[in-house]
Amino acid sequence: MNRKLSTGLLLLPSAALIGIFAIGLLALVKASVVIDGTFDLKHYRDFLERQDYLDMLARTLLIAGLTTFFSLLIGFPTAYFIARNRANRNFLLMLVIFPWLVSIVVRSYGWMVILGPRGMVNWLLSAIGLTDAPVKLMYNLFGVVLGLTHVLAPFMIIAILSVLMQVPRTLEEAAASLGSKPLHSFRNVILPLAMPGILTGVTLVYLMATGAIVTPLMLGSLQNTMLGTKIFEEVMHFFDYPKAAALATVLLITALAVVLPLQWLERRINHRHGEGVSR
Repeated sequence: MNRKLSTGLLLLPSAALIGIFAIGLLALVKASVVIDGTFDLKHYRDFLERQDYLDMLARTLLIAGLTTFFSLLIGFPTAYFIARNRANRNFLLMLVIFPWLVSIVVRSYGWMVILGPRGMVNWLLSAIGLTDAPVKLMYNLFGVVLGLTHVLAPFMIIAILSVLMQVPRTLEEAAASLGSKPLHSFRNVILPLAMPGILTGVTLVYLMATGAIVTPLMLGSLQNTMLGTKIFEEVMHFFDYPKAAALATVLLITALAVVLPLQWLERRINHRHGEGVSR
């Protein structure tokens, strides 16, 4: 069989999936601008004119950004430790992916039990005398960010780990033999090589955080409503599909405004590393 033909056949399933996604995306945009058979930007005008919707968008981006930041803060050291701990790597990796065996609903409910007024954290704070009344740890921004970080941090860890496992430890040893201090070696050797994995993890976590529904519903409040939960409400409660499509389109555009520059930066870094290897 011709090599080009065989390659084309292998790519056919991916092309079909991309085509289905593109058709669905076009249908989404069409549903947001075609109302009762006529072209109308009513829902977009309403969105820009309503301060509560603009606040909801800003809140969504803030929560997604904080979730991404804390996932990276937890994920990089964890991935680095797993990558360098060859003896227990499989066991540690299993611990990272183990939460995926439990549904998001159960995990979010677990945080409700831990963070509630009579939960473990408040009981401990009261037992050691730090508080006289329960501290509000859920139904606020803190609870949502904590829950989303717990749910999405494994994606960050896996993305970074896949890159760090390809970085030979001999590079650090060579830098140390040349008199480089550990912090200097990390900043100038490990971090640049791990950057593609970091950008991939940031992209994954950010995109999933912007569209989160279950965790914000369970750990948030009306004052912490995210755009994803609002879209869910418009579809499931009010059956207002054009409005939900407009909100989803706005969310998609704002997410791409962050993700596309990250993808461009990742390609630049990979290209630069490729040139370094070829030399």
